[in-house]
This record gives sequence, structure tokens and C-alpha cells, in this order.
Amino acid sequence: MEKRNRRIAMSVMGVVICGLSVGLFKRASFGVDPFQSFMSGLDSVIPVSFGTLYVLVNICLLLFSLVNDRSKIGIATLVNLFLLGYIADFSHKFLLRVLPDAGFAVRIVLLIAGIVIMCLASALYFTADLGVSTYDAISLIIAEKWKPAPFRYCRIACDLLCVILGVGLFLLSGQPVSGLAAVVGAGTIVTAFFMGPLIEYFNAHVARPLLEGRSR
Repeated sequence: MEKRNRRIAMSVMGVVICGLSVGLFKRASFGVDPFQSFMSGLDSVIPVSFGTLYVLVNICLLLFSLVNDRSKIGIATLVNLFLLGYIADFSHKFLLRVLPDAGFAVRIVLLIAGIVIMCLASALYFTADLGVSTYDAISLIIAEKWKPAPFRYCRIACDLLCVILGVGLFLLSGQPVSGLAAVVGAGTIVTAFFMGPLIEYFNAHVARPLLEGRSR
């Protein structure tokens, strides 16, 4: 029971911290991870708060898992669905208030902090193993059930589609091209290449010891 409670706590902490990291990414304006790239593009054309939009989109994605593989749904899935978008929205607006004129150096710091915090959050979330996000479930189900290609290629295809849709929606909204860096940019590329090793580092040095109730 104690280990189960730690898993739940790690799932909630992971989602909360991940929401904060999305706010950092958005304020840095160097691009966000692929799914958030799609969400940012969608946010530019649909006039509702980001938090509410995140919930609505993830409910749609949840239907995909309910139809194809319910084993991917857990406590973490629901916590992610209902909390992450609102936390990301709050943290982004807070950073806009406290850093209204962030210069290039400050934005670099925000980007680095966002990457590190997102990797820590992902390590907590994945190690807890109480379900995956509705977006993560899509590529897992496609790879495991339909088997068109190994998971890594299915994930790359999903990520690429998200980025293309995010950019397309942002441009269709009539937003200036100069604002495109908030949707796709260096941050998007960095997350694609460096998140894996950083997540594994936090898995080994933070998440797994925390789950086992020990320190390193």
C-alpha cells in the first residue's frame, strides 16, 4: 500500500511539474514539444482558455484508447487530462506577468529550466507506471496493436504530424510569422534529441530511488 501511495504521489507530482515546464517553454518562445506545438496551434484558432482546450482535446484522444486498448489508461492518465492544461496556462500567464520583457538570455534560461523540469516530471510520471497520457497512448497502441513499425518510428510519425498541424493551424489563424517560434523552434528540436538521456538520468537518480523509498 505504501508503494502504491508513492506511485500516486509521483504521478501527481509529475503532472504538476510537467505543467509548470510547459509554461516555461511557452514563455521562452523557442518552441515547445511536438504535442504542445499542436496544442499551441489549436489554441490560436479556438477561442477558449488553454486549460479547457487541453481537456477537450485529451477527451477526444482518450476515446481512441477506450476503443483500442484500455490498459494504457490509469490514474496518471486522468490526472494529466484534467490538471496539466490548467497548470500550464497558469504558469505561462504568471511568467508573462513577472517577466513581461524577457530578453534573449532570460529566455535561454527559461528554455533550459523547462527542458530539465520536463525531463524530471517525465521520469516521475513514467516510473510511477499508473497509465500514460492520452497522446503517449496513441503511438504505443499503434505500434503494439497494429504493428506498422517499431514504437520509435510510430512516435516520430505522431510527433511530426503534430508539428505540421501546429504550424498549419498557427498560420491559418492569421498570426504573424514572427510568432511561430512559440510553436516550433530550437526547443522542439532539443526535446526530440536530449529528453531521452535526461529522463533516464532522472529515472536512475531520482524517480526509482524515490519509488523504492531510498536515496542515492
